[in-house]
Amino acid sequence: MRYSAVKFLRIDDMPTQIDDTDRALLRLLQDNARAPVAVLSRKLGLARTTVQARLERLENTGVIAGYTLRLSEVTAPRIRATALISIEPRAQPAVIGRLKALTQVDTVHTTSGRWDLIAQLSAATTQELDETLDRVVEAKGVKSSESLIHLSTKLDRR
Repeated sequence: MRYSAVKFLRIDDMPTQIDDTDRALLRLLQDNARAPVAVLSRKLGLARTTVQARLERLENTGVIAGYTLRLSEVTAPRIRATALISIEPRAQPAVIGRLKALTQVDTVHTTSGRWDLIAQLSAATTQELDETLDRVVEAKGVKSSESLIHLSTKLDRR
């Protein structure tokens, strides 16, 4: 199992109250969010109390939104896909509501360009994925969609 700190921004794009030491600490947490404070302090060359105080500040200010468990593909083999979705004007709330109801939909992003939404999906079988994609395009307000099945992961910085 691999654990990682939840991140919503790239570390280099953090707000200005984050200094280089905070960035280094966040990078260490991305590698192993369960690393003991003593290990983090040794790697950063700082006192344990300093590292603990920084962690608390980053958590309290919302820079660290939480910690999560990420199972490897070996323990949770899933077929993953991306659905590019074009929707009718003003249909976004209804379409997103439908997508939220589908447990196979992991994330939904708005986007610019030809597609209005990008949905990341995962399913245990190709049949489950196919049925999920059918439910996506059947949602009221969806004009069209295109799906891309993920074959292998070459880089994952989550």
